[in-house]
Amino acid sequence: MTDHTVTFTFAETGATATAQVPTGSLLVEALHRAGVDIGQPCGGQGRCGRCIVQVAAGGKVRRRSSLRLSQEDIAQGYALACQSVVEGDLYITVPPQEKIERRLTTDRIASEIRVPDGYEFTWSQTIRRVSVSLNPPSMDDQADDWSRLQTALRTKANIEQINCSIGLLSRIGTVLRESDWNVTAILDMATGETGGLARLIDLRPGIGSEEEPLWSAAIDIGTTTVTVWLVDLVTGQVKAQVAEYNGQIARGEDVVSRIIFASKNGGADELQQRVVNTINGLIELACKRVKAKPEQVVKATVVGNSTMAHLLLKIPAASIRLSPFITAVNHPPLTTTREVGLNLCPEGTVDCLPGVASYVGADITAGVLSSGVYLSEEVVLFLDVGTNGEMVLGNRDWMVTCACSAGPAFEGAGVVDGMRATEGAIEEVWVNNETYEPTYRVIGGGKPRGICGSGLISLLAEMFLTGVLDKAGNVNVDLKTRRVREGDHGGEYVIAWGAETEHGKDIVITHVDIDNLLRAKAAIYAGFTILADQVGVPLESVAKMLIGGSFGKYINVEKAVQIGLLPDMPWERFEFLGNTAIRGSYYALLSQQSRDRVADIAKRMTYIELSADNTFYEAFMSAMFLPHTDMSRFPTVEAVLRKT
Repeated sequence: MTDHTVTFTFAETGATATAQVPTGSLLVEALHRAGVDIGQPCGGQGRCGRCIVQVAAGGKVRRRSSLRLSQEDIAQGYALACQSVVEGDLYITVPPQEKIERRLTTDRIASEIRVPDGYEFTWSQTIRRVSVSLNPPSMDDQADDWSRLQTALRTKANIEQINCSIGLLSRIGTVLRESDWNVTAILDMATGETGGLARLIDLRPGIGSEEEPLWSAAIDIGTTTVTVWLVDLVTGQVKAQVAEYNGQIARGEDVVSRIIFASKNGGADELQQRVVNTINGLIELACKRVKAKPEQVVKATVVGNSTMAHLLLKIPAASIRLSPFITAVNHPPLTTTREVGLNLCPEGTVDCLPGVASYVGADITAGVLSSGVYLSEEVVLFLDVGTNGEMVLGNRDWMVTCACSAGPAFEGAGVVDGMRATEGAIEEVWVNNETYEPTYRVIGGGKPRGICGSGLISLLAEMFLTGVLDKAGNVNVDLKTRRVREGDHGGEYVIAWGAETEHGKDIVITHVDIDNLLRAKAAIYAGFTILADQVGVPLESVAKMLIGGSFGKYINVEKAVQIGLLPDMPWERFEFLGNTAIRGSYYALLSQQSRDRVADIAKRMTYIELSADNTFYEAFMSAMFLPHTDMSRFPTVEAVLRKT
């Protein structure tokens, strides 16, 4: 098989890189061989268009798919790296890649997180710090080092049995002698009943102060964002709070794309390493803020959807997306940071909290814990809006749950000019109902580069209420305004002209974009209406709608109701809780009682598989209109339409 030379030039810097690949290789494989990391948010399926490159004239490349390319794009040499096959020597230009910028939460906010009432380090959770002074061995006392340490700890902490890894066992003798037989043991009692079985996590020289911090971490692995709270177990206080985009995004923006990528050769290893690198980077940043070292972190509780948990632990996730949609495990056993690959205390405990089903994971059980759904006397609806839409309906007596694949449209993917909520994103839009001219607000205040989820919700509502869109989501191209026009994908609306954007190109929303947004909102609305129908609870009787997830903080309730994303109910019933998953992880980290409660919540929740019959499809199709085919469900929207 003939090898070919592929030369890459980076438009942003002018730098070059080369790779040798055989005939039939994908361009993305050549990029990887050249040491270049290019985004593949759809997992290499050719759906997102983010890995677009430009092939020099005459380049021998075969496009397997041009789904995201116009004829003009193809004429100019553009191709998707994940869908283009190398058939000769090539010169490729790589456009500037999307830069992910994030305004990290501050320690001021971290300091405002309230420690649960009644927290007491010595009994609330499973980690124990025990200092002992041992008698050194002698000719008259020939006990081995491990037995000597066990005896001292049993006496001091009333522990019957202590387990220890070989790796830590090999260090014990050195630590004992270098510390003159005065040491502090870090123990985890989660392996058995208090007073019974314990596991030695670390052995530190010297007699530790009771007030000295003992570090741990609550971790939320979101499909989009990873969040870490660094916690001092002695006081229970969150000392640092950091977040960053999940490194796996480059290989898939939704869980199905990542499962597909993981099934490819080496894909599972790469995805696991990417999320581990993200967590390690955040832990290091958090530790710097408090002048600690990552190896001092002795425990981590982890939440995330079922796919995220499987990918972290390198457990095959393929069965999650295949009928009958079964996980390999809903309640992973305790493991260690060494086994996972986290750069913390090597024998530190990693506790992945339990989930319920393939698409209802520990992020939801933790959210139910922290939101108090399981304690409510009234019926409440808990909704976590993200790439997947997970929801729970119930109270302290019963809970039902389901999940729908909303897709990443509201996070900017699958939308031509969509982007994440970073600097340069249009976050809110208003459309004049006479001139159809838009005004908008941009994150950071500069020129726009695209439009993010909150902006898309706002835009969709405004276009519908002003007549730019009909109920089916079709653009009215007959309006007397330059803002509407026929594009490559049907009718489209120009939000910002090229002269006012950062990149000099028009920012538009197309018919295909609108269809993707309608599908996302329809899936979410259909999901919670089915839950309500299954248990015979009318939506209007729900006392509260609790919305979790970072995306929920930016939703304009009025606009979300107007497009049919949220039910039409009094605004005071909506409560935005922010990241309920990380807060639940924090509670379970501090308290063994809360940890047991999460497990109980997972057992109590009844999972409804929406694909089991046609009920979801029928509800989904009814919700594919603005705001819905049944306008009686949206009386306030109907009233607004009568006035316009």
